Amino acid sequence: MKAMVLAAGFGTRLRPYSLKRPKPLFPVLGTPLLIHTLNQLRRSGAEGIVVNAHHLREQIRSMLHGQGDIHVQMEDMELGTGGGLRLAQSHFGDAPFLAVNGDIVHDLDLAAAYRAHCASGVDVTMVLHDCPRFNNVRVNGEGRIVGFAGSAGEGERLLAFTGVQVINPAVLSLIPEGVFYNSIDCYADLLKSGGTIQALVVSGHFWTDMGTPADYLQLHEDILLNGRLPGFFAGDGGRPFYLGKDVGLGAGVSFQDWVAIGHGASIGEGASLTRVVVWDGAKVAPGSIVTDSIIIEGN
Repeated sequence: MKAMVLAAGFGTRLRPYSLKRPKPLFPVLGTPLLIHTLNQLRRSGAEGIVVNAHHLREQIRSMLHGQGDIHVQMEDMELGTGGGLRLAQSHFGDAPFLAVNGDIVHDLDLAAAYRAHCASGVDVTMVLHDCPRFNNVRVNGEGRIVGFAGSAGEGERLLAFTGVQVINPAVLSLIPEGVFYNSIDCYADLLKSGGTIQALVVSGHFWTDMGTPADYLQLHEDILLNGRLPGFFAGDGGRPFYLGKDVGLGAGVSFQDWVAIGHGASIGEGASLTRVVVWDGAKVAPGSIVTDSIIIEGN
């Protein structure tokens, strides 16, 4: 099974943090999200994985250097979700491939999604769920996707795209080469031409779109305080306080609710942290009182 991670976006809603680091490299309990995503794909049987990169792309290439099963697709211009997929088309051969967004955290069964697509005979399978914040995909009574905007028609319902999909590579030929293009526009054209897009509807899972600072903090709360995704992230163990390697803690430091401290970070004497993520190597000044924050460097 071939796969692709879409990791080229600007992470606009995560600014100013995403000006320092691309969103897929945001650390989750001391490990970049992209590493978690790649490990999840490998466990699902994926090999020959493409990761596309545009914003701060050298950071992504540097981190993945030496991983022989990964091809980093360096994109000099913004190509959008569709344009990035089109550029990678030659890597996939003729068999369906799995594509996942680089900013999602979930426990979906990727191998099962792939098997369902291969058994269906459709052109694309999109994994959907009921998430009112994002519900905008129209699905008919037969489980086929019929549109991506507007209100649900008779016999239809609105569901949300999880960021996981399985695609027949021939579909990518509908996307023009070398220009910005959204995959949803490709799918609209596919439907107009008589193509088929199946909705694989899932429930009872964990999923988050790590799109805003609040989402990023909530993810850590779900793992550390609420016990979500048990065992998914190495070393979490459901503990409310995560400390990376070589963390420096001054005298009298206190933590409340939950806290995640990255490798080599330094927390000054008497500092108090509540619901805070501190990135690798960042410093918290002595006596600081920090709440509901992301610390990415010295303060």
